[in-house]
Amino acid sequence: MGKKICGTNYPLSICFIVVNEFCERFSYYGMKALLTLYFVTYLHWDKDLSTAIYHAFGGLCYFTPILGALIADSWLGKFKTIIYLSIVYVIGHVVKSVGAIPTVGGRDVHIALSMLGLILIAFGTGGIKPCVAAFGGDQFEDEHRQKFFSIFYMSINAGSLLSTIITPILRGDVQCFGGDCYALAFGVPAALMVVALVVFIAGSGMYKKNPLQGNILLEVCNCVGFALRNRWYRSKHEPRRSHWLDWAEEKYSKRLIQEIKMVLRVLVLYIPLPMFWALFDQQVQEDKRQLYNLYTMHSCRMCWLLSPTPCVCRPLRKMATGMIFAALAFGAATLVEISVVVRMKGNDDPESGKIVAHKTEDVKANNVHIAWQIPQYALITAGEVMFSITGLEFSYSQAPANMKSVLQAGWLLTVAFGNVIVLIVAEGAGLEQWKEFLLFASLLLGVCIIFSIMTCFYTYVNPEQLEKFYLENSGKEGDNNENMKKKNNDVPLKKTGKGTRL
Repeated sequence: MGKKICGTNYPLSICFIVVNEFCERFSYYGMKALLTLYFVTYLHWDKDLSTAIYHAFGGLCYFTPILGALIADSWLGKFKTIIYLSIVYVIGHVVKSVGAIPTVGGRDVHIALSMLGLILIAFGTGGIKPCVAAFGGDQFEDEHRQKFFSIFYMSINAGSLLSTIITPILRGDVQCFGGDCYALAFGVPAALMVVALVVFIAGSGMYKKNPLQGNILLEVCNCVGFALRNRWYRSKHEPRRSHWLDWAEEKYSKRLIQEIKMVLRVLVLYIPLPMFWALFDQQVQEDKRQLYNLYTMHSCRMCWLLSPTPCVCRPLRKMATGMIFAALAFGAATLVEISVVVRMKGNDDPESGKIVAHKTEDVKANNVHIAWQIPQYALITAGEVMFSITGLEFSYSQAPANMKSVLQAGWLLTVAFGNVIVLIVAEGAGLEQWKEFLLFASLLLGVCIIFSIMTCFYTYVNPEQLEKFYLENSGKEGDNNENMKKKNNDVPLKKTGKGTRL
């Protein structure tokens, strides 16, 4: 087949995909690390507006993957979708960098260019996000795919770590146009995105590219709509069927119906998952306040990624374990926060309930040692590695060949809804910090119990074996029943009792 990396069974093409992902993540996180400061100091927005735009941009980046997935699976294919949307991504970075040059127009021009650039970046990064992961999975057979997703996730974290270190240095230490050089700080991520695009195109001759199978989105929507209409009008007069989608059997193939069932089963499992990302996003927001915390979190994550994985349990059980680790991390954070509050009680004013400085004196630092934060970082990163990498691989392995990008986008939507939960709970509740931590931990434990119960009713499938099963039965049926052709294009199957239980 394709060329292999020396001494391994991994295709050489994944080197281009992993380097592309590293550069793209460097580009995205390097730009995003400066956004809030850029809004406040350069565009002169107030803090509330800056925070709102920042979260709106982050949410858009995780809602647009569904658009890229639909383009990839129904129209252009993953390879062309990644290239075209990467070009949009590069244009967005260039527009954003030009908007940060003081000599280009006035304040209104800077705002317009900045917003246009952010919108293009959101569509670019969101659009390619599900396609790159699924396209990388296409290069592998089953036995090596899980290791690839670990390497893929490590490249994401390596790019984000380096970018959050380098781009703030470029902004603060390099002066241009008489102030902080935002144009250079945004220009470097733009250059890295150009490198990502060039590297990805350079490997085009080595990639395994699965052929498109028509406009699958339109076919799925029509099938679901026909099933609902058919059930509504005929359910009162005909025997009950095992699944509501089976009402589409008169017009659509059993294979398509079975594939839609596979996707819907996985999407139902995703319903409780945003709670994990709500906790993780909350932890990251707290970490951004201290550079030490950021380095600690990334270091723990890289250690977990590089260490051998001791857990050999099924993917859904591993994801539930990751949720438990995340809840324990917030439990540890609650204890540390309570310790800090207790230590500060000595300076409380009993009448006002507020902390008052009665006198100024030098005190010993680290009454609550910063090392007490390490356990929570180790727990949250262990949970993230078990949850996120497993979720990526699970989303790919359980999706039909023609809907892999769509299911990857569904996985990424859980991140977007997690950010929404943070805004609703954290901003709306107005609780003390330790109470907020305890609330999130309790919510995640409850969600973990619900998710664990749901997984008991899930049956793992092998889409490749399912496809062979339908093709073989289709061929036999065609040979034996040439005189019994149907008016529609159904894939004929006489035995469907086992469904997806392969």
